[in-house]
Amino acid sequence: MNAAVAVFAAAMAATVVLGLLAVRGRGGGQGGLAEWSVGGRSLGTVFIWVLMAGESYTSFSYLGAAGWGYNYGAPVLYVVAYMSCGYAVGYLVGPMLWAYARRHGLVGITDMIAHRYGRPWAGALAAVLATACLLPYIQLQITGMGVVVSTISDGSISLNWGYFVAFAVTTCFVVVSGLRGSAWVSVLKDVLVIGTLAFLVVYVPLHYFHGYGDFLDRLVDERRDWLTLPGHGGGASGLGVPWFVSTTVLNALTVVIFPTTVAGYLGARDGDTLRRNAIFLPAYNVLLFVPMLLGLAAVFVVPGLTGAGSNLALFKLVVDSLPGWAVGLVGAAAALSSIVPMAVFMLVIGTMWGRSVLSLVPRLRPGPRQKLASQTVVVLAGAIALVLTYTRPDTLVRLSLISYEGMAQFVPMLLVGLLWRRFTLLAGLGGLAVGGVLVCVLVFGGHDPVFGVNAGIVALGANLVVALALTLAGPRDRADGRPDGEVLAAPDTGTGVAV
Repeated sequence: MNAAVAVFAAAMAATVVLGLLAVRGRGGGQGGLAEWSVGGRSLGTVFIWVLMAGESYTSFSYLGAAGWGYNYGAPVLYVVAYMSCGYAVGYLVGPMLWAYARRHGLVGITDMIAHRYGRPWAGALAAVLATACLLPYIQLQITGMGVVVSTISDGSISLNWGYFVAFAVTTCFVVVSGLRGSAWVSVLKDVLVIGTLAFLVVYVPLHYFHGYGDFLDRLVDERRDWLTLPGHGGGASGLGVPWFVSTTVLNALTVVIFPTTVAGYLGARDGDTLRRNAIFLPAYNVLLFVPMLLGLAAVFVVPGLTGAGSNLALFKLVVDSLPGWAVGLVGAAAALSSIVPMAVFMLVIGTMWGRSVLSLVPRLRPGPRQKLASQTVVVLAGAIALVLTYTRPDTLVRLSLISYEGMAQFVPMLLVGLLWRRFTLLAGLGGLAVGGVLVCVLVFGGHDPVFGVNAGIVALGANLVVALALTLAGPRDRADGRPDGEVLAAPDTGTGVAV
């Protein structure tokens, strides 16, 4: 295992070096908040592609997808479904949000909410609530990387210390390098992920089953219920067709306004970059089938994994059968699948607080202090997620679903508000309150799914009904005298100019 740890440590060192190189020539990382948070709005097609692919292919994909494939089987395919649908929605929404933010000098969704409704406190409130939804996703990445560190060290590094390593490496990395550094490291991550998965998808069936024919025959004969909805566990799991469809729809709508996705949008050079990105990104989804398939293979090779232990399904296949250096490469790929998205999530939280919350303090308005305050928030957010990891562990997929169900409640306030002038702040907040409370009651009360339907989409439906009722029943908001072009989002022409 010494070779595995050595390879892994070298990959982490390369990550730090890339982060430093990314900001070289840009004030040594001393640029303003826009440079740190959205890469100076100058990233081209390649960097935006690897950055947003890096956000979508996380430790959840590398470990959690294998774990859910191991536990349930077919229901995990919702990940491929919602990402593909989300990219189609993003083809339209991404350039629109990019143009709106560029026109008004905004750097995130809380900025947009504050500007759209002309109330800075609305942006601050959105930042606080969005942070609560994003912390589980940071916890997800810490959990994933902790599993990697502990496993490749053969247990010599405990899981708790593995969590701390994940927090420390990512926090230092993101504070120094910002979004541009994450884009650079995404290139290294993609090389390792594609290379290791291409190897494993061939190696595992040959090594354990003498080829795909024997593996698939055995899967059909012995584990047939893993291959259809609702998967292993039958109806008791609640993961049937209604859950699959509702979760796909909910996540496809939510992913386009997820703060980290929007950070990728706003880092682009122009709207056409985002359109090309939406066309090319679905090709990356092919990789998601590999850990799902490996999870099914692990059902036969390492039976008996339960709860959060199922996240180890993929690594259990390789740790005992590959040489140390190969295990180190697989571990590095999985770790970078945690670092890149975790860095972007922490960066987004810092930016939201710096622009929308701390900017309400006179001394922290735009300037060097605002960036420093944002970086401080990054450290605090990471520390809170670390504490949650120690005190409230959960499976990776469960954490992902909680984040999406919470963030989905911002869809009416942001997207409907940017397209419909009559939609009022009161309507947005009323719907957000109802949807948010309903998500908490259903999820933490153990009622997700609700009669087989994703609890988040039930809450989003109630959110929309309340918001529309308040808008149509209430008086028109005549207090905002700004013209429509100042308040509403308009399509982007594809030339970098909003119309």
